[in-house]
Amino acid sequence: MILDGKAVSNKILEKLKDKIEKFSIKPHLVVILVGDDPASKIYVKNKKAAAEKVGIRSSILELNSSISEEELLGKIKDLNRDPDVTGILVQLPLPSHIDKNKVVETISPKKDVDGFTPENVGRLVIGLEPYFYPATPQGIIMLLDEYGIQLEGADALVIGRSNIVGKPMAQMLLRRNATVTQAHSYTKSLEDKIKTADIVVSAVGKKIVRCKMVNKNSVIIDVGIFRDANGKLTGDVDFDLISPEVKYITPVPGGVGPMTIASLMYNASKVYH
Repeated sequence: MILDGKAVSNKILEKLKDKIEKFSIKPHLVVILVGDDPASKIYVKNKKAAAEKVGIRSSILELNSSISEEELLGKIKDLNRDPDVTGILVQLPLPSHIDKNKVVETISPKKDVDGFTPENVGRLVIGLEPYFYPATPQGIIMLLDEYGIQLEGADALVIGRSNIVGKPMAQMLLRRNATVTQAHSYTKSLEDKIKTADIVVSAVGKKIVRCKMVNKNSVIIDVGIFRDANGKLTGDVDFDLISPEVKYITPVPGGVGPMTIASLMYNASKVYH
């Protein structure tokens, strides 16, 4: 069965729209865009469109790529103090002269809709409720829940250990009482681990999950998205070969991507004072 992220995302966004319509004060998301990277501009445009669709006020703060790190941090601190701003998102990547870790650390945890600040990550790891969960892993959990896929007691394999997807994904599955193995470029016998896993989440950015590596009852979540040699959008999973061999699978595109947007809007709808 195809896990239709686009359909589930639309369902979540419609529910959010109904919820936000009842708010006396609308959430206000500020997206900071540094420089003129074409891909970043598209991502920011899509986020703004999704926010407007559900009734979240959104502003784009466009800054020149030559802005100093100190000046950027100052603008974030101003937004932290602004009671009219309920969510802050800094679009990555940033220019090379700016330390992205310093930027993330400066955002108020209560306005950190990406869920990347050390406080939100720390709360996730030690079992406290973060103010915000990272958008992509949260979107994946939402998708699995929508299809009634059992997480408690499941053997889950997370391939990848990035701070954006791999690490928080493993923690969120642990919170749902799955038994989690985290694989990476140094993992031995990856094929054997894929074959025995109930749930496989691959977030590597290269074709890594191939035919004969899976079992017929597994759930395959493909986070990777890139263009192949022919310019076609594809993911970590060999979809055409594997989809007939497993129980559930996400397509690329139309799987995890729309769920990330829905999850981000869910976060942006929260207001902390």
